[in-house]
Amino acid sequence: MRTSVITRFAKNDRAFSGRRRIATLAATVVLAGGVQFLATDTAWACGDHRLNGAYEAPANVPGLSPDTAIVSAKSSVVADGSWNEVSVKVTNKAAEDAHGMEPFLGIHTPGSGAAARLKDVKIQYEDYTGAWKNLQLLDGCSRVVDITGSQRQRMAANSSATFKFRYSLAAGTPAGVTTIDLLASTEMAGSQGPGDSGFKTVKVTHPQDTAGTKPTTPSKPKPTPTKDTKPAPAKPAAEQTKDTAAAAPAPKPTTPSAAPATTAPAGTPELAQTGSSSTNTFLAASSALLLALGASALIAVRRLRRQH
Repeated sequence: MRTSVITRFAKNDRAFSGRRRIATLAATVVLAGGVQFLATDTAWACGDHRLNGAYEAPANVPGLSPDTAIVSAKSSVVADGSWNEVSVKVTNKAAEDAHGMEPFLGIHTPGSGAAARLKDVKIQYEDYTGAWKNLQLLDGCSRVVDITGSQRQRMAANSSATFKFRYSLAAGTPAGVTTIDLLASTEMAGSQGPGDSGFKTVKVTHPQDTAGTKPTTPSKPKPTPTKDTKPAPAKPAAEQTKDTAAAAPAPKPTTPSAAPATTAPAGTPELAQTGSSSTNTFLAASSALLLALGASALIAVRRLRRQH
């Protein structure tokens, strides 16, 4: 006897549904694994060779950019807008001049929490005239604030030079930023790869962390009576009676007064008055009714499927 078209379609649909579930599960596993792999090493995903510490370029490779090292920088700074100088030494080890050489400085916020933003960072460069000039910043890869460039120049073969940057962190820098990494590097026109790079970790404190508490002034002790103090002479009994009668006020007629109003102390939040609500009862009843209808419909659908 031939099976009905509906029965064959149901079997095929169940088989297709099972294969679809397996494919969805496999895709989810692959995506989750890929995301986890990318999260394990942001430097790999970003391609920034400076993030894992001072980078050492391979030896005997021609055409690399000059080497860079941080020779002077603070180990701790305050996020209050003050300037912090960084001295960077650039060395051209090649036997030919480095044309279009340009030193760079970036600020990296390690971790996965709060990070320094573009509006929090300012970086300046001391040019050949000794003047400080503002540098344009951009959001680099993997929580790095980078400069777009400093000043291109030519460096003679087998020579080195020291350049100065300075940076500041605004007072509005997120309080979660407690550490930054200074990233120093040098780029060169037509380079075949990066040279050595500089790296330095700097601790960041915030104005609210460094603000001291005001000293409290000790209270003055109250004077205590000494033996030399003589008591005042006592008045005669007649004069004491007159003074007491004069000081005592006349009794006022008593009148019933209203109960005193009680007020909460200043700064105490008032509690909202609560009571029974007919709306809550209606909502509860409606919810119960809808649940019952839904359950009935589900049972009916299952019974119809079994009959078919």
